[in-house]
Amino acid sequence: MDVLDTALEVIDLRSFSNLWYWIALAALWSSVSHWVLGVPHDMIQRARREGGQAQADVEDLVRININRLLHVFDSGAVLIVALAAFWLAALAVLGFWYDVEFAQAVLLLLAPILLVVWTSVRASRRIVAEAATGEALYRRLTIHRRVVQVIGMLAITVTAFYGTWQNLSVSILN
Repeated sequence: MDVLDTALEVIDLRSFSNLWYWIALAALWSSVSHWVLGVPHDMIQRARREGGQAQADVEDLVRININRLLHVFDSGAVLIVALAAFWLAALAVLGFWYDVEFAQAVLLLLAPILLVVWTSVRASRRIVAEAATGEALYRRLTIHRRVVQVIGMLAITVTAFYGTWQNLSVSILN
């Protein structure tokens, strides 16, 4: 039993003091801000510079990903919103009413991602409505990427402040 106790002392299992949580948070937001509506940002930049086949590839990828996203939301939006609301509410109650740190950590990861999904659906609908191609499409994708980056910066800031506060309050109580 001493080995298990020692291992649990060395490896902190609380979410906000765990290095893997912060690595996952950074990787999540790095990935989300790089892939704009399913298209890598470097591919958009190359298409903007070179045009031609690179532009056709970006337009095809955007069309495929937008059609897929809008189909999912148009066919099951009520169910998706209901499930998302249920899980967010469950995480909020577990996290803040019952003080489960893991639920707090997961909520701070998922809630901003739902904002990103909502902005992605809105941007997709605008691109379809405008039938955007070329520079208009790149501009819309760049605006969407900046919105996602702002959401990510706010999410990381809030998570960092809350995680620090949580770690300090736990260390003060012990």
